[in-house]
Amino acid sequence: MAKKLIGVDLGGTTIKFAILTENGEIQQKWSLRTNILDDGSHIVPDIIDSINHHLDLYKMTRDQFIGIGMGTPGTIDREKGTVIGAYNLNWKTTQNVKEQIEQGTGMQFALDNDANVAALGERWKGAGNEGDDVAFMTLGTGVGGGLISNGKLIHGVVGAGGEVGHMIVKPDGYLCTCGNHGCLEQYASATGIVHIAQDKAEEYEGNSRLKAMIDNGDEITAKIVFDLAKENDYLANTVVDEVCFYLGLASANLSNALNPEYLVIGGGVSAAGEFLLKRVKQNFEKFAFPTVRTSTQLKLAELGNDAGVIGAASLARQFVNED
Repeated sequence: MAKKLIGVDLGGTTIKFAILTENGEIQQKWSLRTNILDDGSHIVPDIIDSINHHLDLYKMTRDQFIGIGMGTPGTIDREKGTVIGAYNLNWKTTQNVKEQIEQGTGMQFALDNDANVAALGERWKGAGNEGDDVAFMTLGTGVGGGLISNGKLIHGVVGAGGEVGHMIVKPDGYLCTCGNHGCLEQYASATGIVHIAQDKAEEYEGNSRLKAMIDNGDEITAKIVFDLAKENDYLANTVVDEVCFYLGLASANLSNALNPEYLVIGGGVSAAGEFLLKRVKQNFEKFAFPTVRTSTQLKLAELGNDAGVIGAASLARQFVNED
């Protein structure tokens, strides 16, 4: 009897769950609102209750499962199964996630950083085509990443491998939440794009709907900037050009160092699609090392919101050989 996997994608607003086959096909999925009150102390009990409740609901037993995998924000100790510093979850102190979830569900459990897990998902079932060398960038509220080399995630010595959002793309540029200046995150995230738009609008004298909206105090989003650029708004286009310049530069630097088969761009901002990718590619080609230019392919992510649960479930596949 083929056993199943459970994937959990823990975010600051939502916890997504899925039951998958061993081959990564999603069979059931559901979600919960993340309750970050009381220092995030409800999160792990909520996850345990939700898994147990759904197993009862689907009349499934624990021995039908290989295990549970989870992606989470914060700094992870994969061996101990602990998380610290996940501020959007209110987890300021060390959380013994693995110990609690294994006790509460009776299943084996593995966890990793949320961007790493999304990278695993895209590599397994999405744009990465199960390649051994895949780099992944996710452009959301921040910029995250996951780097897969020789079929394995690069974690680095303390787990900070793959922090592509903190590559410096503009020395002495915008101040980042990490304390440095000019990180990619400040230029290619949804918040960064709005920041660039506001700065450019101040200097711009000409006609532009984007400028009018900003001057008017209307709420601006990255999506609005891209939509207006697609309609040939001059100011919006200069913003997109700048964003794609930094993304192309970062993609080239990353690819020059790793020469992946695919560099995959995902996250909310990537919904701008080919319009974004085409301009990023132009800059990538300008900055990439000649052999990298012809061998590394830039692609848009394919799994959308499912990348996290699929990648998380893939973490549990390591338990197959341990039985």
